[in-house]
Amino acid sequence: MRAIVQHGYGDPGEVLRVEDVEHPAPGDREVLVRVEAASVNAKDWMEVAGHPYLFRLALGPFRPRNPVPGADVAGVVETVGPKVTRWRPGDEVFGELPRGTFAEYALATEDAVAPKPAGLGFAEAAAVPLAGITALQGIRAARVRPGHRVLINGASGGVGTFAVQIAKSQGAHVTGVCRTDALDLVRSIGADDVVDYTEEDFTRREGSYDRILDMVGSHSLADYRRALRSGGRCVVATGMPGGKVLGPLPYLLQAMSAGSRNGSTVTTLSAKPNPEDLAELTRLADAGQLRPAVDRTYELSDAPAAVAAQGAGHARGKTVVTIGGGA
Repeated sequence: MRAIVQHGYGDPGEVLRVEDVEHPAPGDREVLVRVEAASVNAKDWMEVAGHPYLFRLALGPFRPRNPVPGADVAGVVETVGPKVTRWRPGDEVFGELPRGTFAEYALATEDAVAPKPAGLGFAEAAAVPLAGITALQGIRAARVRPGHRVLINGASGGVGTFAVQIAKSQGAHVTGVCRTDALDLVRSIGADDVVDYTEEDFTRREGSYDRILDMVGSHSLADYRRALRSGGRCVVATGMPGGKVLGPLPYLLQAMSAGSRNGSTVTTLSAKPNPEDLAELTRLADAGQLRPAVDRTYELSDAPAAVAAQGAGHARGKTVVTIGGGA
């Protein structure tokens, strides 16, 4: 089968190649998914680049032990392992895997995937898992309630576009922060207010927000506290860019220890995939409250360019790699 294979760490155009690799076979509790589409996340670029270097401790010191990148997947169950009870060949599924989705076929444990939302095509469904779960768990960690004034910093990115819609589904008044050319996108997905960060620093709106969900790491924790109302809560999902060794880790450690101070709380988010949250995202999609904002699509052979584009930043919604004919 064809797959994107990662040879070492570095520039995606240099270390990623399309190759023929061995067709995988499912283990006892695994399913083999015929991949129709996979989406690109910041995580994929970081794993390909090997930045921060701490990633390499988990992936492999010189090259990843699993050489096929990609986490998000949507496709059709091809075969199942002998002890699998949840799935049958022909079932349409989506989910987030550790790696291996930039390929014509991918192996998944039976509980790593869920039924694909009926109203979404494969390309749209592939855009949902990692970013959607991060947004859902971020809104949950922020304890968003109806009537809260919620600010999403990074509202035009993959996670941010989902966070805006999920916060709106919970009855919040949502302000989205993005750059100039993404203002219309953020309005179109339901934001009540938008802030162009090239023109205005939202943290100068002192005491304006009940909740802040930060997907960018562009301000100090003191800045975020200033923008919060008394009793407000800020959830930090990423950190300020750091060096190649530790990356955003120092900032995140600072946020983890920040706690409650001066009437506001700062906490961090470490999202984890689970089938229950995939089911909740499916419910929101089927109810018309959640729609992936797919900005660009690439063929499998162009996946290195898709990963490189993700690393350039300034994402507008999601980037998807289409692989099968049904995407």
